[in-house]
Amino acid sequence: MTKQFAVIGNPIEQSRSPELHHAFAAKTGVDLNYKKILAPLDGFEKTTKDFFVQGGVGMNVTVPFKEQAFALCDQLTERAKIAKAVNTLWMQDGKLFGDNTDGQGLVAAIQALGWNLANSRILILGAGGATRGVIYPLMQAGAKQIVIANRTLARAEQLVDDLKTAVPETELQTIALDQLSGEFDFVINATSASLTGDVLQLPETLVFHHAYEMAYGKSSSFLDQAQARQVPSTDGFGMLVGQAIEAFSIWNGVKPELKDFL
Repeated sequence: MTKQFAVIGNPIEQSRSPELHHAFAAKTGVDLNYKKILAPLDGFEKTTKDFFVQGGVGMNVTVPFKEQAFALCDQLTERAKIAKAVNTLWMQDGKLFGDNTDGQGLVAAIQALGWNLANSRILILGAGGATRGVIYPLMQAGAKQIVIANRTLARAEQLVDDLKTAVPETELQTIALDQLSGEFDFVINATSASLTGDVLQLPETLVFHHAYEMAYGKSSSFLDQAQARQVPSTDGFGMLVGQAIEAFSIWNGVKPELKDFL
């Protein structure tokens, strides 16, 4: 029997999740159908419940519903609790389960490039939900220090306050976006600058050895500057594939190889 999956969001047309999950299914022999669902901004809960009532097995959640999905779940994974956002839903024993696979997707993508996260110093630009979702998996992968830079320093400080007990093995610090300096193994852009076309100016006082742009499919001043410095860099397509693989394996009990889809 064909298993039914979906991705829900608003807007949703841009989502590449169906093509990824169908590609994973072809590779692993899983019989599934995966569709896009455009939910009204005030209709997430009803649309989601209808999908599962009609026999849906699993659902991915994208913007702007990840926080609503978090609130809807009966059971949450540890990384979902820390992220306070859910991008992967499934029904089990009559309960709605939620996970956040974004951070693990980022870690898998970085590791697939052969970049070493063990004992690393990481600078993350931005203090929004995308940053919150990746800190715990980065700690699990061995990050020694994570510095969060944000235009509004108070927002970065609030995030560190929220998360420091959840990631005891990693030192969390903050810095204002216009005060960037120091040396890092990785700089990760989790701001919306590349989506909005804003320019992120990386000062000469900031030294870094790898650059990861979470967005994909857009030109990025962040990546342009990394390339000008001849620093190894990439956009977020690997993270997109990695988070999808993680969701696919939760639902289907089989894990495709990331390198086969990059």
